[in-house]
Amino acid sequence: MKSFLIIIFIFTCFTIDGQNSYEFEANEQFPFGKLNPNAPKQVADFQQLIGRCECKSEKRNRDQTWAKPVKMIWTFKYIMNGTAIQDETLKEDGIHSGSIRQFSKDSLKWNVHYYSSGSTPANLPSWEGVKKENGNIILYRKQKAPNGMDGYSRLTFHDINEKGYKWKGEWVNEGETFVFPTWKISCVKVQ
Repeated sequence: MKSFLIIIFIFTCFTIDGQNSYEFEANEQFPFGKLNPNAPKQVADFQQLIGRCECKSEKRNRDQTWAKPVKMIWTFKYIMNGTAIQDETLKEDGIHSGSIRQFSKDSLKWNVHYYSSGSTPANLPSWEGVKKENGNIILYRKQKAPNGMDGYSRLTFHDINEKGYKWKGEWVNEGETFVFPTWKISCVKVQ
């Protein structure tokens, strides 16, 4: 009898009305998960990025020249039962990274928390932003320039379509009249 009750309890934990309660998580049929229809509608902002891309990443050197391009794989998937997005990069140079992307119903903005194998901060840096009418997703984080000027780290996903997307990292002043590109990535969808 005790074993029967345990089995019933386990079954109840994983089902609701006879359906799998985690049906939007990644599985064999949907390796990148699925968008949960009960998630904020903005979670679909990243829908065209879901999947795996082969990318070329270029960063600035200390002398301000562009470094040699690095090959990378960038994978986006739905997490938290289809209510948020996680991405992961695997780079040829051995510095891997990722983000957790959640849409806040309170601020009506994306909150993006970034992590990297290159460092282990006590608190993850985060950006916030929205998808614009032109389809670009733009995220900001307060950041001073090396000379102490106030401004932002601005991250932009652009040229998003079914074949891939582009991404750029820039430093901008508070009025966004000065823009200094720091990183650029171009991606082609492979899965």
